[in-house]
Amino acid sequence: MTTASPHLAGPTLNLEPLDKNVSIRRPMAVTSLDIDSPARALLTDFSQTGAFTIGASSSISHALDLMKQGGVRLLFVIDASNQLSGVITARELIGGRRVTLAMHQYQVERPEVTVEMVQTPRQELHGLPLARLERITVGELVEALKAFGDQHLLITETDGQGSQCVRGLVSAADIGRALGITLDRPPEARNFSTICQVILGHEL
Repeated sequence: MTTASPHLAGPTLNLEPLDKNVSIRRPMAVTSLDIDSPARALLTDFSQTGAFTIGASSSISHALDLMKQGGVRLLFVIDASNQLSGVITARELIGGRRVTLAMHQYQVERPEVTVEMVQTPRQELHGLPLARLERITVGELVEALKAFGDQHLLITETDGQGSQCVRGLVSAADIGRALGITLDRPPEARNFSTICQVILGHEL
């Protein structure tokens, strides 16, 4: 008695050999924008790229290592309940002022300083709704951020359960690259305020 061959359900997959000059698809670079371009083009969308996070109890040296590995300058701090506790930036870690204050306040040495000690807590953070970002231009975004003195702007939205979530962020560095500003030599646009001055041509 012979056993029937198993039948594979569905169509057979037709595989193809790779071409000689095959390339790898990469994310589209944010280039060739001007002040009339949609501000939405500047969004780092966490639904596409994922956010970089770190535990609140992690050391600041671990935070810097994660930033270097990921090529980012901001990490979202997550508490023991897996909720957003705040954010930490490379400027705060490298600049040292917050680290020094934490060492004095908590009476610890630098290796013992945790991310939670030097973060910007959630209560001090603000965000721009995604729906608003989608209705403005790069120039209008820059105008609206005249008084904003940091490197990143959080973009928020409401999820399916009606709760607020962080959809992504816009960074001063991305604005600078998109508009052709050289950030490492004059005019030195290190934050949104100075970018406004460079792009809009007037004092804040």
